[in-house]
Amino acid sequence: MDIFASFSSPASCPHLYPHPAPSDGDDVSNGTVVAATAAMSLIRQHYNHTGRLQNRSFPSGPGQVSVTTMVSLLISSLIVLENLLVLGAVLSCIRHSRRWVYVCIANITLSDLLTGGAYVVNICMSGDHTFRLTPQLWLFREGLLFVALAASIFSLLLIAFERYTTMIAPLHQKAAAKTYRIYMSVGLCWALALVLGFLPLLGWNCVCNLDTCSTLLPLYSKSYILFSLLIFLVILLAIGVLYGAIYCHVHSNAELGSQRSRRRSLGLLKTVVSIVGVFMLCWGPLFLLLLVDFFCVSRQCELLLWDDWFICLAVLNSGLNPIIYALGSGELRKAIAALLCCCCVKAGLCRPDTFAAKETSSTSGSRRDSLRNSFNKVRNLSVASPPSTPRKNEKGSSRKYRLSSTTTCLSVSSH
Repeated sequence: MDIFASFSSPASCPHLYPHPAPSDGDDVSNGTVVAATAAMSLIRQHYNHTGRLQNRSFPSGPGQVSVTTMVSLLISSLIVLENLLVLGAVLSCIRHSRRWVYVCIANITLSDLLTGGAYVVNICMSGDHTFRLTPQLWLFREGLLFVALAASIFSLLLIAFERYTTMIAPLHQKAAAKTYRIYMSVGLCWALALVLGFLPLLGWNCVCNLDTCSTLLPLYSKSYILFSLLIFLVILLAIGVLYGAIYCHVHSNAELGSQRSRRRSLGLLKTVVSIVGVFMLCWGPLFLLLLVDFFCVSRQCELLLWDDWFICLAVLNSGLNPIIYALGSGELRKAIAALLCCCCVKAGLCRPDTFAAKETSSTSGSRRDSLRNSFNKVRNLSVASPPSTPRKNEKGSSRKYRLSSTTTCLSVSSH
């Protein structure tokens, strides 16, 4: 963190934060302590200038934690565990099917996991700990949430673009080339998110200019907040345009293709649109609050002092996304169930033969249904057409995946 000290320390603006220079007889360690104290008092001065110290309450004693903090920590921990579970399930789906959409969903899940973890770090370093931080640590603490937000938005744009190129303007390239392009795009998303989120740590802050400071984020420059909001809004607008074009294309070509293919495309489209809609509902109020912060003068807007609920709503989005994935994808639900099965067996909460019996009965039942359907189709051969090969292969692969997941679970538990 020392490489960023020159961009966000009181020494960069001695006209605002003068401190006496150490004399020849002073100890070097004493000068270091003085510099650290000046850096910590900088945060308090910024909070006082923007009005963030008004009505600010702290725990009555050392080691005590408020109820709000405990609830926030509990919710954030659940979000982290939930996204870890979904990330493991998505990686399992990638290993079996290697579809690009699972790579993108894993990318969003990773950003949601970072959001939950960053919020835990933010809570642990807030309260009375805030004024013990150096400006660099404070900017790093807030920058983590901006990195997670930027990664989520860039991931949503990547999914929208890939869906558009798949359904409307397909790019004719080999599967290996497309996979390489997807992974390169994911890496680019995170590189841009890191740069955008840590721009204040790199120097775009208001350490040396109190009049341009944000009320919500007292060390952030209002110009940086407006810049970030404009980028996010442009990306969200582009996502809306892409999905609007996809929706019009699907409806205008409703008579083309098989009914199963159209239903599958529309189902996936509904899932992704749900993700974007929930994202806007959760992050939209915070975006509006940041916009109010840009136009409002310090100490003039009481609403800006009650931002905790807006941030909690935004973080809640990271807990809703995995639920949307599970409701929108049957294959992902099976992967989550298989992963939970493995965890329960390894933890000793249940016996492996329980899942084996259930899997065997479901497999035998599906085999009986398949034989019955085959007999009916042969009997009505003169009327009905034979089933298409892709559908048969799809059923076989689905049953194979279901069996392999249970077999893997049982083999893991046996070691």
